[in-house]
Amino acid sequence: MGFTVLVPARMASTRLPDKPLADIAGKPMVVRVAERAKQSQADFVVVATDSEAVRAACLQHGVEAVMTRADHPSGSDRLAEACELLKLSGDDVVVNVQGDEPLIEPALIDSVAQLLEEHPTASMSTAAHEIHAVEEFRNPNVVKVVTDAKGIALYFSRAPIAWWRDGFAQGIAQLPLPRPLRHIGIYGYRAGFLREFPRLEQAPVERVEALEQLRAMWHGHRIAVHVTDHAPGPGVDTPEDLERVRRAFAA
Repeated sequence: MGFTVLVPARMASTRLPDKPLADIAGKPMVVRVAERAKQSQADFVVVATDSEAVRAACLQHGVEAVMTRADHPSGSDRLAEACELLKLSGDDVVVNVQGDEPLIEPALIDSVAQLLEEHPTASMSTAAHEIHAVEEFRNPNVVKVVTDAKGIALYFSRAPIAWWRDGFAQGIAQLPLPRPLRHIGIYGYRAGFLREFPRLEQAPVERVEALEQLRAMWHGHRIAVHVTDHAPGPGVDTPEDLERVRRAFAA
């Protein structure tokens, strides 16, 4: 199955200014992300940016890039415009790889794309892995997901789900079995749905949880979830993250 990887990259980062252009072993971070994505089975890898500097850096290193508007309220809006610019058909599959994930596993990209072939009724796909630490399960910054028997998401939450009624009577001291799942922020879309998504009314539960994927579910769209055995490599949000990734490349 053919698919396209879109890498949204914008310069406005408060914790790490000019993040897409941060040097990692002699190349900008966004280029490192695109190079990892090119190791997947994607037909095309395209960076979607609102920065001429990012576009120029991509072209210098042989990475295709498209210029999108600077006023998009979310990454989904930017990707929707990129689908229009690339003239993708409604059934084409798009995988959104974040521009700050230079250690993304190419096999994970393939698995997220493949889910949309395996689940023809799903509009989106994503990934998750088992949680092994109670601290992660309790952490509201760690998004959890519960699926049905066919691997379709039932709900995403910052709260500890599924709730172990008997085991948590005295507080969360251990994890339930089967182990809860941590959501990984990689998404696959059908291009037609991706163009429609920014026009959907925001869901009340989306506003409460601050989780955009709940908008799709609230409107009746299904999200297929790939469960991987391995947690993904660290993303880059802070200068400390950047140094850790630089050491990984150096090693």
